[in-house]
Parts: sequence; C-alpha cells; structure tokens
Amino acid sequence: QVQLVETGGGLVQAGGSLRLSCAASGSILSINRMGWYREVPGKQRELVAHITSGGSTAYADSVQGRFTISRDSAKNTVFLQMSSLKPEDTAVYYCNALLSQSYYSGSRLYWGQGTQVTVSP
Repeated sequence: QVQLVETGGGLVQAGGSLRLSCAASGSILSINRMGWYREVPGKQRELVAHITSGGSTAYADSVQGRFTISRDSAKNTVFLQMSSLKPEDTAVYYCNALLSQSYYSGSRLYWGQGTQVTVSP
C-alpha cells in the first residue's frame, strides 16, 4: 500500500507564508511526478503546482511567483513553499503522486488526505 501524508497547513494572515510537506511511503518503485492541488467548496479541484522526477515544474497562473514547489527524491517528499498569501488562497490542499510499485505495473495516481490552509484578511 501507498500512503501520502500532508503536513504544514494552518491559519496565517494575508501576506504571510506557509510551507506544506507531503511524504509518500509504502511499496514504491519510482515516482514520476508529485504535485499539489487545492479545493474550495463548490468549486472544482485545481492544480497548484507539480514537479517531475527530472525536476521540471509547472504552476497555476494564480500562484506563479508566490509559490515554489520542490522535492526530496531520496525521501519521496514534496514541498510547497507559499509566500505572499492571499485570502483567495484559502482551500484544502491535496498532495498527489504518480508512481509505480513494480516493473510489471503501470503508473497510478495516489492522493493524500488534504490539509487546510486558511488566509485571513
């Protein structure tokens, strides 16, 4: 089994910073890509950022220049450094990982349980 555990959410004032972490554990052969999504009630879950095994990154326009995604491949962990936070960044943030568990199986997407980020005005 594979488990993704997110930490680092919380309450912060506008303009502040938070750092999210997500650690993947279990039977993992390789991780192709890890990323962060966010969701608010009544809206579709949206991509925040993702990073490939080769280190390529992509960001949503709304967070470009404010958020930075990074990873520690040796620890199967991805980070999201969030700066200059705005009230509209308030959401539940979910980590995901596209990974393989064996040479004989294809890649599969796994999700964490989510962590709440609240930005007060």
